[in-house]
Amino acid sequence: MKKLIYVICCILFTGHLSAQNKTTDTYTLLKPDRVFDGQQIHTGWWVLVNGNHIESVGEANSIKIPASVKIIELKGMTLMPGMIEGHSHLFLHPYNETLWDDQVLKESRAERTARAVVHARETLMAGFTSERDLGTEGAGYDDVGLKTAIDKGIIPGPRMMVATRAIVATGSYGPKNVVDQNTIIEGGEEADGVEGITHVVRSQIGHGADVVKIYADYGWGVNGASEPTFTEEELKTAVEVAKSSGRTVAVHSSTSEGMRRAINAGVTTIEHGDGGNPELFKMMKDKDIALCPTLAATEAYSTYFHGWKKGIDHDNALIRRKKYIFTEAMKAGVTICMGGDVGVFTHGDNAREMLLMVEYGMPVLDVLRSATSVNASVFKMKGVGDIKPGYLADLVAVQGNPAEDIKAVKAVKLVMKDGVIYKQE
Repeated sequence: MKKLIYVICCILFTGHLSAQNKTTDTYTLLKPDRVFDGQQIHTGWWVLVNGNHIESVGEANSIKIPASVKIIELKGMTLMPGMIEGHSHLFLHPYNETLWDDQVLKESRAERTARAVVHARETLMAGFTSERDLGTEGAGYDDVGLKTAIDKGIIPGPRMMVATRAIVATGSYGPKNVVDQNTIIEGGEEADGVEGITHVVRSQIGHGADVVKIYADYGWGVNGASEPTFTEEELKTAVEVAKSSGRTVAVHSSTSEGMRRAINAGVTTIEHGDGGNPELFKMMKDKDIALCPTLAATEAYSTYFHGWKKGIDHDNALIRRKKYIFTEAMKAGVTICMGGDVGVFTHGDNAREMLLMVEYGMPVLDVLRSATSVNASVFKMKGVGDIKPGYLADLVAVQGNPAEDIKAVKAVKLVMKDGVIYKQE
């Protein structure tokens, strides 16, 4: 009996050692013509992926190739980090299809979630493996559920950084309730005063917000003029509470005074920034506050609501203003994020913003950095945005060389997220 037990123990122990020695490594070698690593273009570099992370990157002769490896030839292509969308609303679709008010008031939560599932897939297939989603616009905390479904592998989509309901001052946001007896869906969560905004920031964090989104101004002034909403004290409170939990703060602002208050409050990013001027951009530079200019949204609004035709009509006042603030921000050395406010325009066409950044005067390599390493740094996204050993295997291959022609970022041929290939042409 003792001998039998000894034999069984030996078998079990040997099996345990065998299981320990078995490797779960799965290697993929990507062989493009060039690599944009989040900083520079490198001709002749290859990338070795092991499981869900990058094992090594560099010149071909510097990479130790395992005996068992899947090789993917990417002739004529540039391999780059998965791009990061900096300003998205997956629960919205273009306003020339359905106006914002009607989406919030007349589309069911089920419909809006179904649309968001489709939008998430379109975003990923366009080469954007991460995105910062800045508010569900009346769909509550459904972005948290969408993020969870993606993380569990139930549906394909980008890594999501979500803001949930976003925060607005009472009476400032839409949809407007013109009949006092009616109860309508609100596009954001209202808050007032130091205590009120403290509660709402903490509540949204508790419901799953990764980033706090605040509207520092909105079109609630006389005759619908954009005017500041929260006081500087309220904004400082929101920033203090959010940052104490490790969250970043994104602030919608299109007025000079709204921007000034947000800058003084120490926010992380200012979205839109149409009220910017050299003085404010110097303040942003000094305080290391980034600008997310949303150029594509401005052009979309001009087309939808003002009948502007790109390439035919002269720039209207909105576009001239946007070009001015974008130029002044660059002159001041402000960190510029890539984020188009997609949802205002079509999901999957995220790279439209990158083309406009180049058109408006930003160097191509800076645009590529903005969409990768810069966004990752500003948003505090770990392990993405660069191609480095140990980073997550979020990689995109595009046809051609985007450093020579930025339109190449729209010719996505391969999408890998977390080591899994979602698209290969």
